[in-house]
Amino acid sequence: MTALKLALLLISQVALYGSVTSKKVCGRPPITDGIDEVRLKRVYEVGEEVTLTCEQGYLPSTTTPRRITCTGTGDWTASDLLCTPKMCAIPRPLQPLAMGRTEAPFKSILNFTCDDGYVMQGANESHCQHDGTWSHTPPLCKAVNCPLPAPPRDGKITHDKTVTGSHTIYGQSWTYECNPPKAPSFERGSCRADGTVPEPPVCREVSCPIPTNIPNGFITFAVMRTHSYKETVKYGCNENYVLDGEAERLCTNTGNWSAPPVCRAPCKVNIKRGRIFYNSKKLWIADLKPNRVLHGEHVVFYCMNKEDRCGYPVASTCQDGTLPIPQCFEEPGKVEYTLRPKSLPSEIAMCQSTAV
Repeated sequence: MTALKLALLLISQVALYGSVTSKKVCGRPPITDGIDEVRLKRVYEVGEEVTLTCEQGYLPSTTTPRRITCTGTGDWTASDLLCTPKMCAIPRPLQPLAMGRTEAPFKSILNFTCDDGYVMQGANESHCQHDGTWSHTPPLCKAVNCPLPAPPRDGKITHDKTVTGSHTIYGQSWTYECNPPKAPSFERGSCRADGTVPEPPVCREVSCPIPTNIPNGFITFAVMRTHSYKETVKYGCNENYVLDGEAERLCTNTGNWSAPPVCRAPCKVNIKRGRIFYNSKKLWIADLKPNRVLHGEHVVFYCMNKEDRCGYPVASTCQDGTLPIPQCFEEPGKVEYTLRPKSLPSEIAMCQSTAV
């Protein structure tokens, strides 16, 4: 009998609950980004109204308050309120780093870093606030300080820029010098990103071997002997060869000569028939005497645009004895060259915008 009473009690409670919850209600209104939801309830009665507003940091799409109503179907009436975030202007000096953007939306964060060798002074990040301003101004990146470098024993230091005070800053450089005839084990130093400077070099005597000649060139003046640190020898090239590189070679602190120059060879224009443009003149190849173009000089050949029946120039450059012939150049036959020279690409009308 007890079990039966308990069952009836449960049934009556379920029925009672069903009668209470059968009434339609509305849940929390659907909201989009930026709408203020702090004061919204979880459940609303039919007929209740809610005024939607934008939260701080967002701008409403309309100045008229938007009210929505809980309907008998348990749905809310529609709202066209949109809330867009306020924008913070990106500081002009930072815009190149922002990939062209000039503004950032509310809640954006700018993170700042400094390059190696610089120390940040200020906040390392800034937040776009609700009022359209940044929480912090961009920091400054100050160069790291280094102590003054010590000169080598039996030598001195020459700074690239005048130094005042008891320190240098990151990026500043200097040259180590030894009393002649000694040479430093290394010649250059600078303030490092970690705030340190190199230990001074060692001064020692060095010499370079007897200088040698270069292909197609000669030493203009030098005593054939070993040379001391910073002594030089000068080179020239044989006739029609062009010097490429520094004319002087320097005896370096390593006991080796600096890189030698190279004498670049002249070129021959390897066509039998045709006209070229060279040295500000239009020449038949037979009139190029001697047939020689110096390294680095340009020669213009003439090609045919067969579709438009016009000629056009194509330049080629002498490179150490080699003058490439443009692929479009067609050397005329002997008969055409002799009897119909005015039909050649160099003699007919030039294609538009290509006349030489």
